[in-house]
This record gives sequence, structure tokens and C-alpha cells, in this order.
Amino acid sequence: MNLRTIPLSAWIGMAGLAVALVCAAFAPWVAPHGEGDVVGDIWAPLGGDFLLGTDNLGRDLLSRLIYGARTTILVSLAATVLSFAIGMFLSFMAVVRGGIVDQAFSRFNDLMMAIPTLIFALVVLAVLPQETWILVLVMAILDSTRVFRIGRAVALDVAVMEFVEAARLRGEGKLWIIFREILPNTLSPLLAEFGLRFAFAILFLSTLSFLGLGIQPPTADWGGMVKDNKDGIIFGVSASLIPGAAIALLAVCINLVVDWLTKRTSSLKGGRGDA
Repeated sequence: MNLRTIPLSAWIGMAGLAVALVCAAFAPWVAPHGEGDVVGDIWAPLGGDFLLGTDNLGRDLLSRLIYGARTTILVSLAATVLSFAIGMFLSFMAVVRGGIVDQAFSRFNDLMMAIPTLIFALVVLAVLPQETWILVLVMAILDSTRVFRIGRAVALDVAVMEFVEAARLRGEGKLWIIFREILPNTLSPLLAEFGLRFAFAILFLSTLSFLGLGIQPPTADWGGMVKDNKDGIIFGVSASLIPGAAIALLAVCINLVVDWLTKRTSSLKGGRGDA
């Protein structure tokens, strides 16, 4: 890969992702203060001893933002990976098996997608214990319906190819066809979808935290930080705008990288086809 061919937008996206990942991985060493340490006055202004000011309890906003990157990224990434594992396996199995299995999976998926995602998550999370693993599981199950839809669509195109039929005639099993024949030939659209679902998971987690059913205090996450400091907007305090901007910038950076990767894999496919 020639680095000169990478567009500026992709470099910006990768730089933003690198900063977020470094903060998530090395939060205890990067953050100037502890996650829950009260170090100053309530809603202290930007600058001085606190680069981004303090929050509604007098905690350093920059430190909370760094620790929040760890929580937001890890929970969103875990939910996205799990949703893809569920959605891709079920969609590929539906295509390979066909018949009543395909119809049953598809109709159940349509039923799940007909339910408003946010309302369903709020109802379920309000009933279940406030545990991080339950939050990840609920997010993954809801998002797997979208993954199932695109996974089934791309798998249907590949399943009719000659090499898949040849594998069937050789007597290969269902799992072989799924993981050795269909999956490698659907990675390009699924890669793009993974990035989009990851960005959506960050926004969805932040929404749940803002509504009080996501990450629970005192653990820092960006959506919860917006909720904690939203009253400061009335007094002209920017403490809630900073984590909101971080959410938006991370989502934009992910989309910039995904857009470049999608174009790159598409051009590689075209080059091989012409050859």
C-alpha cells in the first residue's frame, strides 16, 4: 500500500481514532487526575489549572473525557463485535440452509426491526439490572437485526456463484461453506457496515447514558457527561458541549476511515477483475 495514495480525509480519520484509542488504552497514565477526583470548584472555566474546566461536581473535565473514551469505545466495540457475530452467523446460515429456516429467521428479524430500537432498549434496560454486560447484550441483539439484513443480502449474491455450488457438490458442510466460501467474499461490504454500526453504537450508547439507562455513575462515559452537565448550558458553561463534540468527532473519524477502506477494497476488486 502506497501511503501517498491515502487521502487527507482518511489521515484525519485515522489520527482522530488514534488519539481516542490511546486515551482509552492509557487513561490512568494520560489523564492528569483520577476518574472521580474532585479537584476544583463547580464548573470552573477553561484554562488555568484545568484545560477544559471542571464539571458539575468539580471534577477535571479533561480527565473525565479521557476515562470516558475508554468506557465509550470498549462498550460500543464489544456490542458491535457481538452483534456482527450473531447477525452474520444467522444470516449466512439462513442463506445456506434456505427454505423454512431462511423464512423463519427473516420473518423474526423483520418483526424485531419493526419495534423502535430506542423504545425497546429503554423498556428492557429499565426492567433488567444495571450491569454493563446486560447493556452490551441488549445493544448487540438490537443491532444484530441490521447486520442480519445486510449479511443476508450480500450472502445471497455469493451463494449462487459457481465456486459455492462446487463446494456443495464436493460434499462440504454448511460451516465450511459459510466460513471458507461466503465470508471471505463478503468482507468488503461487511467491513463498511462494521464501521457504520460501530459509529451508531457509540451514538446509541451515549443516548442511553444521557437518558440514565446506559453506563451508570460514577463511571465516566461521554453520554453521561453530557447529561451531568446539561444544566450548565443555561449559565453559558461549555461542560456538556465538550463531550458532545467528542462523540460527534469520533463518529466522523470512523466514517472517514470506513469510506476510504470501502473505496480501496472496491478499487482492488475492480483491478483484479480487469486483469
